[in-house]
Amino acid sequence: MIDNEINYDSEPVANAGDNSSNPTTSAYPDWRKDDNTLTNAGLPDEEQEWFCDARPQPARKSWQPIEDFLNWARANSLWILAFGTGCGAIELRPLVTSRYDISRLGMQPRPTPRQANVFMIGGYVSIKTLKRIVRSYEQMQGPKFVVAVCSCAINGGMYWDSYNTVKRIDEYIPVDVYVTGCMPRPEAVLAGFTKLKELIKAGKAEGQNLYAEKFDWYKENQKKVIKDWNMPDYNW
Repeated sequence: MIDNEINYDSEPVANAGDNSSNPTTSAYPDWRKDDNTLTNAGLPDEEQEWFCDARPQPARKSWQPIEDFLNWARANSLWILAFGTGCGAIELRPLVTSRYDISRLGMQPRPTPRQANVFMIGGYVSIKTLKRIVRSYEQMQGPKFVVAVCSCAINGGMYWDSYNTVKRIDEYIPVDVYVTGCMPRPEAVLAGFTKLKELIKAGKAEGQNLYAEKFDWYKENQKKVIKDWNMPDYNW
């Protein structure tokens, strides 16, 4: 696990080879109507009403004893989205075999974002894949958590100077736990999930709330590199 510091007050990140900009005359970016609503500007007019235009809001915590119980239950019921974002996704397969058997630890892969609460980013992330990652993450039900597996997802790895991959996934969606390696062994991935359980029980896995609080920063970063933005501004 590594500690990455992000400056949320900095300008949105630029991708290699990007020299375009999106100037607007409005006080808000072109994907915001005002402080509380979104425009879903990438959609045709007839589709805009199909999707929510409300901005995401941080989740409120319950009374502390109840919150502690809920966190214990959440930590022991992790449903991993079975979306292989890159080469590191192959490390998820051994975890469901009899040797490691993650089901005994309260973890199980699920086929769709609506059924999952853990997103494992495995391996490199191309710009084309990033678009699907953003949409899948926003469709996941809260509380939700992200584990970045492999060096490529954390700092670009061997693709650090590629024109078509992103260097840090945590500049586009929040990450709760980092597992380094190329590729990390199944034991290392299990250690990452164990750390995630500890953070959840301690009430420190707050990536979902961070995404809601820093939504403008994340969204501007996403739209800086995803040019064919033909989806809702928030896939809720």
